[in-house]
Amino acid sequence: MASTELGTFLKARRGHVQPSDVGITAQSGRRVSGLRREEVAMLAGVSVDYYTRLEQGRERNPSPAVLNALAGALALDTDLREHLFRLAGLAPTPPTPVRKTVDDSLRELLSSWSHTPALIIDRRLDVLAYNELAGALYSGFERIDNLVRMTFLDPFGRRFFTDWERATTSCVANLRLALGHTGSVDDVRALVLEVHDASAEFRELWNRHDVRGKTHEAKEFRHPAVGDLVLEYNAFDVRSAPGHQLIVYRASAGSPSDDKLRLLGSLAATTDRS
Repeated sequence: MASTELGTFLKARRGHVQPSDVGITAQSGRRVSGLRREEVAMLAGVSVDYYTRLEQGRERNPSPAVLNALAGALALDTDLREHLFRLAGLAPTPPTPVRKTVDDSLRELLSSWSHTPALIIDRRLDVLAYNELAGALYSGFERIDNLVRMTFLDPFGRRFFTDWERATTSCVANLRLALGHTGSVDDVRALVLEVHDASAEFRELWNRHDVRGKTHEAKEFRHPAVGDLVLEYNAFDVRSAPGHQLIVYRASAGSPSDDKLRLLGSLAATTDRS
């Protein structure tokens, strides 16, 4: 089947982007000019087969989320991105950069919840703010900075998450959602490249193309100070900061995890006073 104008454009732009432009380390003896199809697919979070069909004109109706992801993968500027959307018969969605700061009022709210771990994350799963009890919950990690890095790259993650495989699957599926948002694509792409290079488990899960938002299922943790915890959680969108989510954990009242969470809070308070 003959390629469409969209497919011809994608192939041409792929040839203009050097691996170093998008953070990929090129191997010596590389013969391809520009990016390989599988590299574009990896950066955009789509399957190689789907991207190939786009280039060849066998797939003609990509969604805005896919186009946003491809625009980021191909490092398109504003004009090129708008042209990509027009070729697909769609109106470009305006970029909406995600703030990396958290309002003081929201930080104060977090601090007021002394018996509940709570944190603010963005679409890339960066941890932007957290309260004292959340800090105590995650205290075994070298850095409380990004849930993907913490899960895959910090050795403590395998011990902290009771079901590490389940945690990694959810983490990658959550991260993939961010590729459809124009304000997150570049940051997500950089994180994907970082973890993709460092973790075989991440590479395998990324290639599965699962997509899932935050759920309300209970999470199980193994804390070095208080032992096993089973915590329910809720995720709330922060209306004043699009792309931010408030995550709140809680233990069932009267459960062993409730007692352990209170003990963890006491230990954290004692540590702060010492």
